[in-house]
Amino acid sequence: MSEDTETGIFVGKSVKPEYLNFKFANRHGLITGATGTGKTVTLQILAEGFSRAGVPVFAADIKGDLSGIAAAGEPKPFLEKRATEIDLDNYTFEAFPTIFWDLFGEQGTPIRASIGSLGPMLLARLMELNETQEGVLTIAFRLASDENLPLNDLSDLRSVIALVSERAQELSQQYGNVSKTSVGAIQRRLLVLDEQKAELFFGKPELDIDDFMRKADDGRGYVSVLAADKLMSTPRLYSTFLLWLMTELFNRLPEVGDVEKPKLVFFFDEAHLLFNEAPKALLERIEQVTRLIRSKGVGVYYITQNPLDVPDRVSSQLGNRVQHGLRAFSPREQKAVRAAAETFRANPAFNAEKAILELGTGEALVSFLEGKGEPSIVQRTLIRPPSSQLGPVTPEERKAVIEASPVAGKYDEEESAAPSNGGRTRSANGARSGKARNDDDYEWAGEFRIPKKPGSPDEPLPREDDPQPEPQPKGRGRGGGYSRQTYGEAFGKSLLRSLGSAAGRILERVLRPK
Repeated sequence: MSEDTETGIFVGKSVKPEYLNFKFANRHGLITGATGTGKTVTLQILAEGFSRAGVPVFAADIKGDLSGIAAAGEPKPFLEKRATEIDLDNYTFEAFPTIFWDLFGEQGTPIRASIGSLGPMLLARLMELNETQEGVLTIAFRLASDENLPLNDLSDLRSVIALVSERAQELSQQYGNVSKTSVGAIQRRLLVLDEQKAELFFGKPELDIDDFMRKADDGRGYVSVLAADKLMSTPRLYSTFLLWLMTELFNRLPEVGDVEKPKLVFFFDEAHLLFNEAPKALLERIEQVTRLIRSKGVGVYYITQNPLDVPDRVSSQLGNRVQHGLRAFSPREQKAVRAAAETFRANPAFNAEKAILELGTGEALVSFLEGKGEPSIVQRTLIRPPSSQLGPVTPEERKAVIEASPVAGKYDEEESAAPSNGGRTRSANGARSGKARNDDDYEWAGEFRIPKKPGSPDEPLPREDDPQPEPQPKGRGRGGGYSRQTYGEAFGKSLLRSLGSAAGRILERVLRPK
């Protein structure tokens, strides 16, 4: 039998060949199993199949093993034995077009998002704020929107939070109570984000979703691999990024309805981190995006160890399932095995619950959507071997792939959007470049730094033939940011308000009858 067909991906063989049908690939999926049972290899062969079919893929690489998809595999006895067992004809090895990404910019092209595009709810979850603190953060976002203040990076957010603190009494009357205690808690959590290197994720240029939807010259889809081994040490940042990414896709992509092939497929490893301690509002958002993004032509596949990690209302949206072996020593583990078996359409030929405990490495219970979209009867399946390399590429190989990437250099230097950054840029590894803080170039107005006025010794007067800047529209920009009002202007407005109030009090005392 052939590796893939025009209608589906050959995944392995049970009593028959098992294919994931492209037509139902955007009905999402779930890959579960204990550590070492073959989940990553299953992810790898699905990514290969989608790429061959011209479907771009995004996948989080938790252990670094998935990076091997960028290199051709090598003949090995156990791979060739498995190919023979499942009657895989013409088993060949090939590398797949790959783009490496890394939120920290160390093992791939950096990914950034503006603070404004995340919004207060996702940011509150990342910062582990309580409901009251999230309310104050929401007020900060509303203030930035109403007064056209930028919210690109953490420096911008600190400045807006400081402005909220300064104007707490006024804002409490306009938006609701602003507690100084909550403001202090938010400022402390911002320090924690700094320690976790989260500042590298926030800023401009913001990720262009189109870069995840590239195809190579030979028509194969690019496989975007996110280096997540270090990211896993900050699980809140990882889960927030994944949800932001799905939301951005949902908001940006047009409705396409049912398609013969997905436009894009996402694989989210360690998916339980999305749901851990998530408030009800966030769970509802995850469920909504999972349910509705299908009509945008996007398939989402969650990978986790325990099927109970995924809430029922999300799990019910996942039509294609691959269940690797589980171990059941505790009551909760036994419950997970039972729950996994009950999600499948029963096969009278064997007991699914018992089979889950007996599955070996590279073996799984498989049920894909077929016919008119109904799940197939579960089958015990030998998973096919991958065509790309098993295990990670070397640092030298990774570097070569990064340098040859179609997005090489596009996101390496961070744009400095606000005067408080002093015209600096940030390189891919997070180091600051350009001018550092220099009081010869900037003046201080309270806690804000503003450029010196034209005519200062360091800044020449403008000439009549100098190009004029484009007027900035108000409201949200493409990435969800805000059109800009300088902090000098914000401080000036605040100062005028304070002077006006003081003048009123002075006049009242002068005119008050003795």
